[in-house]
Amino acid sequence: MNRPPSPPGAERADGSCVQIGALVPLTRPGWVEAGRHLLAGLELAVREVNDAGGIVGRPLELVVRDSTADPHRAAAAVDELTRLGVAALAGEYHSVVARAAAARADAHGLPFLCSSAVLDALTEQPTEWVARLAPAQSHGWGIYADFLLRAGHRRIVVAAEPSVYWAAGARILRDYLAPRGGTVIELDVRGRTPTAVCDELVDSRATALLLLVGHPEPAVPIVTSVRRDQRLAEIMIGAPAGQPEFAEWAMLLGDDGAAIPFLRYLPERLSPLGARVETALRERLAEAPSFVAFEGYDAVAVLADVLRSQGVDRARTAGSWPRVAVEGTRGRIRFSRMPGISVWQWAWTPIQVVDRDPAEPGRFRILHAG
Repeated sequence: MNRPPSPPGAERADGSCVQIGALVPLTRPGWVEAGRHLLAGLELAVREVNDAGGIVGRPLELVVRDSTADPHRAAAAVDELTRLGVAALAGEYHSVVARAAAARADAHGLPFLCSSAVLDALTEQPTEWVARLAPAQSHGWGIYADFLLRAGHRRIVVAAEPSVYWAAGARILRDYLAPRGGTVIELDVRGRTPTAVCDELVDSRATALLLLVGHPEPAVPIVTSVRRDQRLAEIMIGAPAGQPEFAEWAMLLGDDGAAIPFLRYLPERLSPLGARVETALRERLAEAPSFVAFEGYDAVAVLADVLRSQGVDRARTAGSWPRVAVEGTRGRIRFSRMPGISVWQWAWTPIQVVDRDPAEPGRFRILHAG
């Protein structure tokens, strides 16, 4: 599904092509808007690779599978893509899903370049088969915690749903803030109405509420209730996982969705390559591209460079991670081993804390950078 046509003249006489598997959340309960942006970046890069002659004369083809935010479905997709003979695997947005995919890719000896998931423990043990473009959660969320302290927030409520990803985020925030005089109060939102969440916030005397929950439910109703509660007029709402990045957030919440800081993985200014890709992505998406679209583009750009130099042998592809030096849309991409991270890691992609400007919710303000 979703295989872009090869440009005229790209095929060799025998019609062979080089295939990359792609995991993307395209249906609920996956974050569909993030999946759409991720796929747009992947497809744009594949088109440009083929316009430039493909992989040593062979067209590059994307074999897309919908992960639906389901780890079991993603693992089954990796099994299938391995049997189909793809040269490598790219994509995935949800961290818990990417972890399942990484485990299967490692077991099969299939190179996996994870574009967007940030969970530190992407695999249980160090692996040579998996590399990642997105920053590790401990790095990005540590920058977010530093932003909270600089903004004067010392007493923080974390409204969370049960998940390995959300639990890891809460732990990172607590471990960073506690030695610096901060307090993190965890609030399990299961079984609590948005009104009950507001009551808990009032009792907590917190100055900030962080949403470690799914989008649009229950994030949107919680934001609406907090904004409407006069007792909480001075509280800051934050969403480090990036929910406000996408247009759906602004569409559902309007002005209530502004002034909610989140993490975004973009530089302050794009390079000429990044600016050109931004224009092409905007045309493809009919809206401003998110950082997730750039992650998709960069994933294919890296894999295409490796496949051109190493061929389609999977072991040679995985063995080339430490030698990658590719100009991406957000900087020069190189992979290294980082303490506590089990996969090859781009250290580090640019990171910003931004929010939507209350005066113009379609515009983003950079509040902090790391």
